[in-house]
Order: sequence, then C-alpha cells, then structure tokens
Amino acid sequence: MQLPETRYASSGEVSIAYQVLGEGSLDLVVVPGMAGNVEYEWHDRYQAAFRRRLARFSRLILFDKRGTGLSDGVHGVPTLEERMDDVRAVMDAVGSQRAVIMGISEGAAMTVLFASTYPGRTVGAILLGAYASSRADPDRLERAIADYRARWGTRALADEDIRVYGPSALRDDEIRRWWPSWIRFSATPGAFAALMRMNARIDVRHVLPAIRVPTLVLHRTGDRPVPVERGREVAEAIPGARWIELPGSDHYPWLGDVEPLATAVEEFVADLAVEAELNRVLATVLFTDVVGATERAAALGDREWRRLLESHHDVVRAHLARFRGREVDTAGDGFLATFDGPARAVRCGVAVAEAVRELGLEVRVGLHTGECELIADKVGGLAVHIGARIAALAGPGEVLVSATVRDLVAGSGLSFADRGAVELKGVPGQWRLYTVEQ
Repeated sequence: MQLPETRYASSGEVSIAYQVLGEGSLDLVVVPGMAGNVEYEWHDRYQAAFRRRLARFSRLILFDKRGTGLSDGVHGVPTLEERMDDVRAVMDAVGSQRAVIMGISEGAAMTVLFASTYPGRTVGAILLGAYASSRADPDRLERAIADYRARWGTRALADEDIRVYGPSALRDDEIRRWWPSWIRFSATPGAFAALMRMNARIDVRHVLPAIRVPTLVLHRTGDRPVPVERGREVAEAIPGARWIELPGSDHYPWLGDVEPLATAVEEFVADLAVEAELNRVLATVLFTDVVGATERAAALGDREWRRLLESHHDVVRAHLARFRGREVDTAGDGFLATFDGPARAVRCGVAVAEAVRELGLEVRVGLHTGECELIADKVGGLAVHIGARIAALAGPGEVLVSATVRDLVAGSGLSFADRGAVELKGVPGQWRLYTVEQ
C-alpha cells in the first residue's frame, strides 16, 4: 500500500497535520494518546499494520494534535475545546460531515467531550484504554515529569515505556531501536511535560451520562497504565455503552493480539446506523442578569432605562459573537446563551461583566455544562435550570461556575476560587461552585 500523503488543516491560526487512507463507507477519526507523529509512525510495522487493518472497513482519518508531531507547536497547553476545534477542522478539510470518533488512552477524554457536544457530527464513539479522570498524585506527577525530561528520547526511557505500555514487544529488538526516536519525533520534553500536567487535571466524569451516540468501550484486562476497572467505570456511566474486555497486557492497541480488538471495532462500525435522532447535546449554558435593575429603572425613568438596556444588549451580543456563543433567550435585562466550549463561555462571561461596568452596570453571571434538550430554537433540561440557579447565587460583577465547568477547562489558564458546596433549589444533591478570578 502506498503511504498516504500528509496534509494540513487550518484550525484558526494553527496548522494540523493529517492523513487519510481507505475507502470504507464510514469515516473513522482516530484521536491519538498523549503524543505521536502520523508520518514517522509508518516506520513501526505494528502501527502500520493496525492502521491498514482499520482502513479495510473505513475511511481512516489520522492527525497529530496541536503541539505534537507534525502539527504546529503552540504556546502553553491546548484545552480540550481547542482540540475539538482541531478535529472539526480536519473533518472539514477532508469533507467528513459525520464520523466515528475513536479515542485512544488520553484521547478518550476529548472523544467523550466531542461526542457529547457534537452528536450531529458523531456517528459513534470508540474508547480504547480509556479513563475519565487522571487521579494523579501531584508530588508523584512532578517527580515523573522531572525524570521524563532528564531521560527524554533515551534508550533507557524507551525500554521502560515498552515495559509499561507494550510489554509484548519487549523482546523485539527492532521496535526497541525505533522507540527512542519515536519519542523525540512525537513531542519536545517541554511540550510533553505541559501535556502531562494538563492531563492530570482533566475530569470528564460529569460528561459521560450526556453521551447519546452509540459507544464502544474496549479495554485489556492486564492494562497497567490504565487498570481495567477504570474502563469499566467509563462504560457504566455512558447510557447504553457496549463494554468489551479483552485479554492482554498492552495498553497500545496496535501491540499484542490485535485481531480481536480490530474485529470488535469493525463489527461496531458495521452495526452503526448513519442516521439517529439527535435532540440532546452537551452545551455550556451562560446566564446573565443586571444587578438592581428594578431600582435603576425607577431612578432613570422608562425612556433612559430603555436606552441603557439597549446599550447593554449590544455589548452582550457583541461578546457572544466574539466567543461563538448562541443567544437563546433575552428576558428583560438577562440573557441565556449556549456555547460548544466551556472555556469560551467563561471568557465571554468575564468579558461581559467587565464591559458593562463602563455603562455603569453590574451583572451577575452563572455557567454550567451539561446535557441540554433541543426544543426548536430553544434549549431545556436540568442543565439549564442548574445554570439559572448558579447565576442567581452570583454577586455583583461575579462570574460563578459549577465544578463541571472548572474541571473541563484544564489548561485554559483560567483561575478559580472555591465558593464551597451549596444546595440549588429544585436540584438534587450539593453542588460545588467556583468564582472566576479576574
């Protein structure tokens, strides 16, 4: 088979390297683990064989995540929603309207978020060696990062990597010689350290119940980096997910006994219905409300208050457009908007709170990420009620978010202060809230 050509998709100002091979009836987008290199990985016969196996029944779409491999390097650490933008950019570049999204290891978290947020573009989701939250001990993590940086790309680190992630290849001298260079071609030591810190903060457990597309969760029983119990937890939290436990100790799916895994993926893809009823999506809801609106209206009079309110609306709408928000409703002096990325929503809330001060107004802002029901051009569901309750608890000029939002914006550079656990009227349980530090 002739090797596929590496091309580039534009995701904003960032160029994302991708390859396409195979002519199957469904597109299969592979979201890689921590780091990789779409071109150099063809020099590993195991990865090459795995890719060709997947391409027998799909149009296979491969890409390097921003900051890794052949894609552009970036300043700082990319957020999950920026990575989602990259997947959409690659899909757009190859003319893929809907695809099966397959996340490997660390790539599973982004796959979960993508499938929940964009069910209209996701035929199904496949999670291999998946986990929903890192649970890494901070001190142990920093020691591991220091050790990795000191030995980056060395034979000793590569051998250790193989023992943990691909023990079946330990006696393969060819792959042991190739592995150190794969590490170096995949990411720089600094980029890898930043990714490790970012991944340690990811937690998508709140999102799992919002996946409404068919989902397959595959895990090997002897997986050391991600114990099989973690995969079971993921599968149990996703409505209707198909759970398959396979023998083996290799974390990387292209090592060990590959055929049972590839067959399970092929059968799942073959069973998928291309069309599905898509009336529920994951979204971040943003509520704003002018503080002291009644008193201010009484003091100004109807005409002046109407002019001030129109200026307020113009400011809010300008920032919604800037951060890709969708205005859902405007009731008096408040807004309800939805976003397909929580970090953009938080930044929009902060920008609105700051901008309206120039008009002499203060707003309270509340945000929550959850499953929303699409009702014509409106949204409904528990997530909307939670967002409204959070906004009602915000103080003047405060942007208040749920723990779900805080957990999903790891790597965004946003800072939060703990506001403690509260009860929200009409919503079961206690909810931990956080103030965005501006």
